[in-house]
Amino acid sequence: MPIKEHIAQAVKAAMLAKDHQTRDTLRLLQAAVKQREVDERVELDDAGVVAVLDKLVKQRKDSIAAFEQAGRQDLVDQEQAELAVLQTYLPERLSAEAVAEAVQAIVTQLGANGPGDMGKVMGAAKAQLAGKADMGQVSAAVKAALSR
Repeated sequence: MPIKEHIAQAVKAAMLAKDHQTRDTLRLLQAAVKQREVDERVELDDAGVVAVLDKLVKQRKDSIAAFEQAGRQDLVDQEQAELAVLQTYLPERLSAEAVAEAVQAIVTQLGANGPGDMGKVMGAAKAQLAGKADMGQVSAAVKAALSR
């Protein structure tokens, strides 16, 4: 079942269960997906929905850090609850070792040999690992592979 359908069913289930936090978070996700579809004039597939999910998860993590620094525990708790709901819809992520192996294979395949090739390697890595790994982790693996 496509992720969008799964999310729509989860919204209905949250409404029936009167789980306002989950319902509101999933509606926010649906709105973000719809906005991207309207902006790009395309119907998003699962990879596109995962990209939107990644963006929302990153926003929540950044917000949590900012709210913790500002001492706003009430907002931290709200963002953490939203983050937990969003993360349940992300596919299984690759481990750090698997990411490092994939990046090393890309570096070898492209013949990259220094930090100047970072953009070329990141482009290939993004195409191959999008939705499967955290791109921050991929970036760190690329930097490590190219600094050797």
